[in-house]
Amino acid sequence: MKKQTSKVLIISNRLPVKIERQQDGLQISPSEGGLATGLGSIYNKGNNVWIGWPGIVPENQEEKDFITATLADLNLIPIFLSEEEITGYYEGFSNEVLWPISHYSPTYANYNTDNWNYYRSVNQKFADLVEQHCSNDDTIWIHDYQLMLLPQLIRQKRDKIAIGYFQHIPFPPDEVFRSIPWRNELLQGLLGADLIAFHTFNDSQHFLDACTHILGLPIYNNNLHVGGRAIYVEVYPMGIDFDKFNSLSIKTTIKERAKEIREYFNDRKIIVSVDRLDYSKGILPRIEAFEDLLIRHPEWKGNVVLYMLVVPSRDSVDQYKILKDEIDRKVGNINASYGNNDWTPIVYFYTSYAIEELVALYRAADICLVTSIRDGMNLVSKEYIACKEDTDGVLILSELAGASKELIDALQINPHSIDQIRDALFKALHMPREEQRERLDASIALVKKFNIHHWVNLFFTKLKEIKTQQGKDYARRIRAETESSIFKFYQESKKRLFFLDYDGTLIGFRNDADKAVPTHEVYAILDKIQESPNNQIVIISGRPHQTLGKWFADKDYILVGEHGVWKKYPDSNWESKSDLSNSWKSSIKRVMRKYANETAGAFIEEKEYSLAWHYRKTQPGLGQQRAQELIDSMRFLIPQHGLQLLRGEKVIEVKNREVNKGKAAISIVRDFNPDFIFAIGDDTTDEDMFIELPEDKTISIKVGSNKSTAKFYVENQEEVTKLLKTLFIER
Repeated sequence: MKKQTSKVLIISNRLPVKIERQQDGLQISPSEGGLATGLGSIYNKGNNVWIGWPGIVPENQEEKDFITATLADLNLIPIFLSEEEITGYYEGFSNEVLWPISHYSPTYANYNTDNWNYYRSVNQKFADLVEQHCSNDDTIWIHDYQLMLLPQLIRQKRDKIAIGYFQHIPFPPDEVFRSIPWRNELLQGLLGADLIAFHTFNDSQHFLDACTHILGLPIYNNNLHVGGRAIYVEVYPMGIDFDKFNSLSIKTTIKERAKEIREYFNDRKIIVSVDRLDYSKGILPRIEAFEDLLIRHPEWKGNVVLYMLVVPSRDSVDQYKILKDEIDRKVGNINASYGNNDWTPIVYFYTSYAIEELVALYRAADICLVTSIRDGMNLVSKEYIACKEDTDGVLILSELAGASKELIDALQINPHSIDQIRDALFKALHMPREEQRERLDASIALVKKFNIHHWVNLFFTKLKEIKTQQGKDYARRIRAETESSIFKFYQESKKRLFFLDYDGTLIGFRNDADKAVPTHEVYAILDKIQESPNNQIVIISGRPHQTLGKWFADKDYILVGEHGVWKKYPDSNWESKSDLSNSWKSSIKRVMRKYANETAGAFIEEKEYSLAWHYRKTQPGLGQQRAQELIDSMRFLIPQHGLQLLRGEKVIEVKNREVNKGKAAISIVRDFNPDFIFAIGDDTTDEDMFIELPEDKTISIKVGSNKSTAKFYVENQEEVTKLLKTLFIER
């Protein structure tokens, strides 16, 4: 039997088709949207598919069957939704909660529990359909805010499958996102993906902040670790099909149409704006700024036209009705106040254009004006640029649109400032041709390189890299077969050392470190291991030796405190390294105290030969910032005094460079001469131990899946307890 090849499943709220009900039946035609264009090279190949809502509610089974069969020829799989589901999931939760919150407009949000339930059920409906069509070797790419729960729903059924998610709208600051009652479920839904990508760096950071401040997850560079998986958060600004727009703009028919447009307006300066009807697009401030231009610079009356194309959207929703009425009123007032028989200041169309007409308009326009109050990307700005390779023009771009992070040669404005928009229009109207070309050429080069196909390739290349890395990480994770191998090694050995870190390994972290005392279970496990005459436990910790003595002095364990400064063998007294100096302490403590005084919750722990600056009780984010500032402030003192700086779990520790767990561990190995070494720890101080211990005799295990020199890893402290019991007690 021939093995089925892996495929790509693209999942989005809408399929890339238009379906219209006409007298002779349903008419289905492909969409010309940017996403459909970019992903066409994927879903049209082989057995790849695109799953989504076809944009229509079938009236009967016959229509369902017709749509399904017709779309199958286009590699499209429809999901059919009822009117109630569309109202609750899409119009309700997606566009009355996620849309306004993501566009920084929480006053427009409607937190309706019934709509949330529809959102959950429709996401589950998508998951069920995906499950029917996917296998573990497939790759799934989910698009946008309507399907934020879907990654995790798929992950629950397909643990190893590759899942990517792209957010096409902004991701708000965590304090704004926090206002959603179901924010935890939404974040956890997204964390089912392996790769989560956004248009801008700010959006990616807002998402990571939400994961930290709302879910309490630690961040490692740009990735998170959940359920044994590394989840990467990346920035991939979406491009357009540059070649498509560029080639259309130089077609003879398009050039002629652009000429007709200019002639129709008697070669007046044309300012074009193209938007969907939405409060996030800044349409009203744009109109006001244009009026202010006419007032402040009356010489432009009769010489400039604002050609405003507004594409219908959600005009049955109250906020959108109000917005459209206000646009109509303002445009009417301006045209009545300033216009005459020969000149209409604002040419306003509430409709959508075919791409050919749109390109002709871009080519004809002297200025493209984008005033989004908040925009994930704004592809209109890039489309305009792509159409200006052999004509002049100026792009005025809102600094709050995602595209502004790339198109830095545009005239950028604050869309809330009428003055800035007006002044930018005035500057653009007077801009010399040489400056126009210089700005355009730089923007064209960028839009041409970072096109839609480049965007798709970047995403899939990264997702493939992530799955490869996850495979390597998975190979390092302790599993049943690994346990069997370790136990076999253990059984065959005669003299065994167990190097066990304390905080984060034997005991989970506590905000109050003094409360992280050994539990009855920990004592029982350690005593059982130590019971064998062939076994010797070593508690090796950064804790002060007095603390370790208080907890374990009556045990037959070897104790190592302060990362190796202090050492105690059973039935012996504590010994310390005698050649260590503390002369450095006053300088370092002075710096640490400064940042502790500035940061509520931070405190200094003084040990005999080290200092630790703890920030586990500080405000998340602020503690990390202060910790980095502290590190920067000490960077010249550390080498000057021959010290080592260690970053642990919400702690910065400074100690003598001559002392570390690796040196302490290897000295014990020399004394003991074991043929089996088991070493486990959770932070950077344990890496010295993993490196120094003899590789052929050592089973080294990191707690946590972040990068390590250890051979294996377990996910968390709870798994350490389970592993010790499984390996050395219950077998």
